[in-house]
Amino acid sequence: MLRKLALITVATLATIQSVAAFSIAVPPQEQRCFFEMLDKEDNLHVSFQVGDGGNLDVDFWITNPSGELVEDAKRSPSETFNHVAKVKGRHEYCFSNAFSTVTDKTLSFNVMVIKPYVEDSTQKVDPLANEIRELAAGIEEIIDEQEYTIARERTHRNTAESTNSRVMWWSLFQSGILFVVCAFQITYLKRFFEVKRVV
Repeated sequence: MLRKLALITVATLATIQSVAAFSIAVPPQEQRCFFEMLDKEDNLHVSFQVGDGGNLDVDFWITNPSGELVEDAKRSPSETFNHVAKVKGRHEYCFSNAFSTVTDKTLSFNVMVIKPYVEDSTQKVDPLANEIRELAAGIEEIIDEQEYTIARERTHRNTAESTNSRVMWWSLFQSGILFVVCAFQITYLKRFFEVKRVV
């Protein structure tokens, strides 16, 4: 029984060809492209989240082996794409910061290639194998959501720290202005009430 369970687990995990998480910086006026070699009916899952830089947005697209655009998003802070390959070959996906002239964009993204499950007609369908397969897919979704949440938390933390810093500097500036105004008023009032003697 244990051996059968181990074989089912290995078979289930073998349906997921590769899973990878990356963090990159895309300079202004540039793009970063990556590729996956897919067989027909493979599912390319790409999710990304911009964590730092400008308005927290990038352009994204996926092209098939003949260079045709199959998925795209313009100036998006985060997206998730599932593309089922219609043809075998090199599928390219790119992140572009071409519309920005000054700011680098830092983003993290996950890539997962899922091979279609082909049932063996000579063997009977094992309900346990189906459950394990569904469980593995659910775990991958949870991992993606966790990484998305971590990236969002980092973005919100950076925003909160920036806001705190601005409030602090604004308070110091106001205190300085108040001190200068008080000093001016005291000096002016002292001069106003000075008695001038004529000799």
